[in-house]
Amino acid sequence: MDQENDVWNWDDGMAPDCAVDGGIEAPIDTDGLRGKLTPDAPLAKLVWFKSGGKADWLFEPADMDDLREFLRRLGGDLPIMALGLGSNMIVRDGGVPGVVIKLGKQFADVSIDDESCIVECGGGAHGILVASAARDCGVAGLEFMRGIPGTVGGFVRMNGGAYGREVSDVLIDCTVVMPGGQCLTLPAADLQYSYRHSALPKGAVVVSARFQGVPGDPEAIGAKMDEIAEARENSQPLRTKTGGSTFKNPPGKKAWELVDAAGCRGLKMGGAQVSEKHANFLINTGDATSADIEGLGEEVRRRVYANSGTELEWEIQRVGRP
Repeated sequence: MDQENDVWNWDDGMAPDCAVDGGIEAPIDTDGLRGKLTPDAPLAKLVWFKSGGKADWLFEPADMDDLREFLRRLGGDLPIMALGLGSNMIVRDGGVPGVVIKLGKQFADVSIDDESCIVECGGGAHGILVASAARDCGVAGLEFMRGIPGTVGGFVRMNGGAYGREVSDVLIDCTVVMPGGQCLTLPAADLQYSYRHSALPKGAVVVSARFQGVPGDPEAIGAKMDEIAEARENSQPLRTKTGGSTFKNPPGKKAWELVDAAGCRGLKMGGAQVSEKHANFLINTGDATSADIEGLGEEVRRRVYANSGTELEWEIQRVGRP
């Protein structure tokens, strides 16, 4: 055990006897597990807003087998939440109940079949890594992932998209581990994709996905990715503590225009603020609580409805205890 960080680490094969420093009892028999299990794990440092409470438990599996065994032993008895880059998420100040699963570099591989243009990648792979690997192999159609600030697992679950395309346009299938440890491969059609939504089962952890690309010229692909990167830099508050696009675009409308028309650009609540650069982004100006951020979002929703009659829907996930 790492006394400083209060983390169990079984990489050396030595498992503790189901007890954690300070008298906290592990939720399962940990004998033989090789990952890291952390009680009362701070999550603020793992999410873009840099706010919020702790996870009851944080598990970082050593590999696929380790993850399946861990979830098999849990047997579905505790809530499960997968965490990617934490870019589209408010972790509430009361923390997250159950177990948060954080996939590391063991789940970030990307492989490409040159003939079929199928891109297979782990659930922990970053969007920019997937797009760059495809570019290097002359596979087009995935450039938009350069503009998604997240991991494959997250944008498969949320049907992430940017610059005119979304995951449902290119996903072939994904492999998930269910609460209880069962491994399933789900074709894209089973996910019933809609705008920023899927029917992925609750608690399912996306461990890999396959995307269909098309042949393309690496230079042209790279140029398109550069355009996306420049557009994001020019229009979004990327160098702040933010969570990405806050509200879904209503049919035929743009959320930022509705927020702007309601006079909310620059609006503040505690340490939270509506971005001056892009009105559909909330930012933590330095000391915001998650309650500040969520409360500001709800106030924006109230003002937009009062001004336009349009009820904005959250795009950012809000998780945990208030």
